[in-house]
Amino acid sequence: MSGLKKGAGAWRTRLLSTAATLLGLLVLTFFIGRVMPIDPVLAIVGPDADASTYKQVEAQLGLDRPMLVQFSHYLGELAQGNLGTSLLTGNAVSADIARVFPATVELATLAIIVGTLLGVPLGVYAASRRGRLGDHVVRVISLAGHSTPVFWFAMMGLLVFYAWLGWAGGSGRIALAFDGAIPRVTGLLLVDTLLSGNWEAFASSVKHIVLPACILGLHSMAYISRMTRSFMLAQLSQEYILAARVKGLSEAAVIWRHAFRNILVQLLTIVALAYGGLLEGAVLIETVFAWPGFGQYLTNSLLLGDMNSVMGCVLLVGVIFVTLNLVSDALYQVFDPRMH
Repeated sequence: MSGLKKGAGAWRTRLLSTAATLLGLLVLTFFIGRVMPIDPVLAIVGPDADASTYKQVEAQLGLDRPMLVQFSHYLGELAQGNLGTSLLTGNAVSADIARVFPATVELATLAIIVGTLLGVPLGVYAASRRGRLGDHVVRVISLAGHSTPVFWFAMMGLLVFYAWLGWAGGSGRIALAFDGAIPRVTGLLLVDTLLSGNWEAFASSVKHIVLPACILGLHSMAYISRMTRSFMLAQLSQEYILAARVKGLSEAAVIWRHAFRNILVQLLTIVALAYGGLLEGAVLIETVFAWPGFGQYLTNSLLLGDMNSVMGCVLLVGVIFVTLNLVSDALYQVFDPRMH
């Protein structure tokens, strides 16, 4: 009984800490946004507008009031589920995010699958070959993948696989012939094309997403493989590994059944954080591939000084990372008996 109370108290503390983190994120973003050298009023009325028009629009946006009053008003609207209206599109910010976010989710999900399926085995292989040729090759690949700018990979990928070989689709999520022809059900184009039964559209969407997803996946693979190698090296130096080898277990059994099993919890956290990073950090890929996703929407909002959209995006990013952390903590409880 005391254990249950202790666990409930820990989760209550964690939730309060989460709420405080999100509030701090909102405060920081709001006040930084208000001192940025970008004038959203000027972006709306244009540089040739007269002073009275400028003042009228400023009052309509509520930017003539003190910042604390503006922030309290924003929190009041947020409590009612209202993220405000986007200056960029004229739509509700929540509607805009609901429209663009599935495109990024689809791209990031495929990328993290690629990154995990490649990064984990490479990291395990490098650790099991420590100091040998295979280890050095994996480390060089990881270093190159982590340090090379992702936009360079994107441009080279377009040049080789789209312009020269014609294997990949060009910009956007689907060929122009199918644009607007697929009924929107989930916002995930691969799923919606399957639901519509349009196999040509499905093939087109696959052709368009493979290249950006693989480039993002290779970038995350570099991080995942390095962390997997580090975790595995720590386990392979433990005494229980020596004992397993003395008992005559095969090297594959020692590595996968014993050492790898003990790093699963750590890997879950790494993959979760990498996935969160892909969801909010795919800006460059989305820009190069003209991918109409969350990153591109956030970038355009920042350039315009559209703080309602920026605040909504920042809040979503914060919620994503907080949720992933909470999920990781819950998985720790499930998979690691030492946490009970």
